Amino acid sequence: MIEDSGQSGDNMADRRQLFVEMRAQDLDSIRLSTYRTACKLRFVQKKCNLHLVDIWNVIEAFRENGINTMDLNADLSVARLEVVLSTIFYQLNKRMPTTHQINVEQSISLLLNFLLAAYDPEGHGKISVFVVKMALATICGGKILDKLRYIFSQISDSAGIMVYPQFDQFLREVLKLPMAVFEGPSFGYTEQASRTCFAQQKKVSLNTFLDTLMSDPPPQCLVWLPLMHRLANVENVFHPVECSYCHTESMMGFRYRCQQCQNYQLCQDCFWRGHASGSHSNQHQMKEYTSWKSPAKKLSHALSKSLSCASSREPLHPMFPEMPEKPLNLAHIKLFHVVVPISIFLLISLLESSNHQDEEHSLIARYAARLAADAAQQQRVPTDLPCSLDANKQQRQLIAELESKNREILQEIQRLRLQHEEASQPLPDKGQQNPTLLAELRLLRQRKDELEQRMSTLQESRRELMVQLEQLMMLLKLEEERKQATQGPGSPRSSPSHTINRPIPTPIHSAGTTPTHTPQDSLMGVGGDVQEAFAQGNTVKHRNFGRGDLLATTSSDPFFTYKPRYLSDRL
Repeated sequence: MIEDSGQSGDNMADRRQLFVEMRAQDLDSIRLSTYRTACKLRFVQKKCNLHLVDIWNVIEAFRENGINTMDLNADLSVARLEVVLSTIFYQLNKRMPTTHQINVEQSISLLLNFLLAAYDPEGHGKISVFVVKMALATICGGKILDKLRYIFSQISDSAGIMVYPQFDQFLREVLKLPMAVFEGPSFGYTEQASRTCFAQQKKVSLNTFLDTLMSDPPPQCLVWLPLMHRLANVENVFHPVECSYCHTESMMGFRYRCQQCQNYQLCQDCFWRGHASGSHSNQHQMKEYTSWKSPAKKLSHALSKSLSCASSREPLHPMFPEMPEKPLNLAHIKLFHVVVPISIFLLISLLESSNHQDEEHSLIARYAARLAADAAQQQRVPTDLPCSLDANKQQRQLIAELESKNREILQEIQRLRLQHEEASQPLPDKGQQNPTLLAELRLLRQRKDELEQRMSTLQESRRELMVQLEQLMMLLKLEEERKQATQGPGSPRSSPSHTINRPIPTPIHSAGTTPTHTPQDSLMGVGGDVQEAFAQGNTVKHRNFGRGDLLATTSSDPFFTYKPRYLSDRL
């Protein structure tokens, strides 16, 4: 474990390791500060394996650890930050094939110490939530468009307009990354930085924000950010061209062609370090290429461009609506406690079966329309339950058994999580350690691995139970429809007079993560009617499907409040 204080010799050695290896790459010999800064941050990104993690994975880790609901100005301890990083990298290893597994402990140690060196050089042992979100969103992998949309969600108000003080704070924190790799003289924070980025605009929307930061050139203080992404995109690009200085027969990465010297081309290493030969000079204008096109392809492209009437230039990003969509307000929905779990479960199944954001929102819209129609017809509480719920007592008994097993699994997961947290507690100062304590530490680490395997097994069993429960629910529904069909439309059982309202849970996309709430905690943030229904209903008093966050009607994280506007269908 990495200690909070960051004062031990081993911890300082870990902190220096990353910078020692970075100096060994001779990146300081790059003469252009923009390329030098981008190369250094790209080195840190790859060394910590963050290039394998995109913004979606970071957001999932925030949600799993409850960071998305915390105030942006709240502080995270070093131990809590380490838990967040552990979630990111352990989940990464689960997605990676067995032949490409990473060293999780080393990645956590390197990234944690880099963040502490950048944002806690004095060793206070805490970093704010806003800093953690901005830093990880900036240096993680993935598309720059998605990262900027998430960043905007954290610095904008409910109307979708950027808050200038928040943007100034974003610049203040994000520019500490170049300072951490010793590029502060070129890209340090200044009070004029935020004013120069949006000098003419009084109100900055998402589209304006993306236009400015993704333009060519971008604002001077952030010019290294898009370059870092371009570096990642061209690392494996091959150019079958000889370098005019080092005479390498082929190039990888960027290629540079002189606009004055005929057929004079340099590889990226020679250009970055200012090498020149013959009549070529470093003062000559150079054009940067990110791909190779044969002469035949160049000719065909020129012909098609000249014959085309429309502009071939693609927009920097798709246009997003000016006003963010508001979250659903479920306070006015009346509930009938008997069918609440069934309604939630069926809607969850519908949402999990959709793969795109548009499909998800259309499902929610249809479900809300049905609830609105039911609310208009229902004027009194039903006096009796639908007879179809008593059609098959054996199936209902099996459902109760499955739910009981589900509760037991949840309790076991909670117990294992508490033991895991106890095993993950930081040690006291090394001067107070003794051999007995070290032996207990080794046993705790071994126990930690066993607990993680046990939790994984329980999660798999729980998923199987949920599948069985879904099948039984569908059987009950089919039985009800069959009986109504045989009784005819005039039958009392098919009368719509006893309409039942159903709740609409807020959609999530982190299904399968380990639940961090007890069944009682799963009702936090829900309207009073829902809590009363779950508290008083005998049949559903202790039901919990392991989806505690599904019933939350609002979220303090602006990213999830405006997610249709900022990011696509993964959330």
